[in-house]
Amino acid sequence: MDLQLAASVAPLLGWAVHGSVLTHRLASARRDPLTGLHTRAGWTVRAEHCIRRHRDAAVLLVDLDHFKALNDTHGHAAGDAALVETADRLRAWCGRNGTAGRLGGDEFVAVVRDLAAVDLDALTAALHRPLPHDGTLLPLAASVGACRVAELPVPTLTDALAAADAAMYAAKGRGRRGSRTPH
Repeated sequence: MDLQLAASVAPLLGWAVHGSVLTHRLASARRDPLTGLHTRAGWTVRAEHCIRRHRDAAVLLVDLDHFKALNDTHGHAAGDAALVETADRLRAWCGRNGTAGRLGGDEFVAVVRDLAAVDLDALTAALHRPLPHDGTLLPLAASVGACRVAELPVPTLTDALAAADAAMYAAKGRGRRGSRTPH
């Protein structure tokens, strides 16, 4: 090989490898390492896209109830198992109709194209099924708040998250077992 050709190709190859590594790191940063769900940044991009394309889109917030007690009683491995299982159940519920994400801690989020096309009660039931772990059944419970974006004065993701958060806290106020959409 011509020495001059090799000298000009080597930097290009280095940049190609560097670009590939950066692309992989960016993709990894947009996925939660424990649950595999999108992080806030990755989910936000998908949620905003969904809201723009689907006028019946809805945003949901999910907060595990009594998570600290589960962690303190059964250990952090059990807490991690609860987070992973919650993520799996939320992802399965969204299916091809939406996208799930993990905001952090025991808080999850989802966006669906049409809340009428999914069964919110089925999600709540799934999130309340006990989890077999290490020879015992772990009690799981979650509060779910949902907001139909079309019902907002200004259909933005920020406002939908705020409304879903208020609905989630209203569900917590009803005994921490259920879901709620704002009226």
